[in-house]
Amino acid sequence: MQIKRTATAHWEGTGKEGKGTLATQSGVLNNAQYGFKSRFEDGIGTNPEELIAAAHSGCFSMKLAFNLNAAGFTADSIDTKAGVVLENGAIPEIQLETTVKAAGLTADKLNELVADAKANCPVSKLFNATITVKATLA
Repeated sequence: MQIKRTATAHWEGTGKEGKGTLATQSGVLNNAQYGFKSRFEDGIGTNPEELIAAAHSGCFSMKLAFNLNAAGFTADSIDTKAGVVLENGAIPEIQLETTVKAAGLTADKLNELVADAKANCPVSKLFNATITVKATLA
């Protein structure tokens, strides 16, 4: 089965003084602004790295939920934070932190399932970056 999702970007002006908007097929983002200040400073708006972090944390959490279920567990909760590092024009590192609450789950089993989710979530497979994960039982 093939699934295709789309998003669009519109940009006007130079890289530093210009401005842009992003929109997604679902409408969740609809002309969301982005620019130099929201990407490299603390300006208002989103940026590609923040969107990558959202995509990665969501994909990883869902893959982990599938892994838990396949191992006989049901997650009461999975909370994942992704930190995307932008350095010298590249993304060398993504740091994931996840906290999982599931009845009967041990730390060893969690670490096993987390390692698989890290390696096999579709978004993880996109990156030429070091991906680290800190996993905690709630």
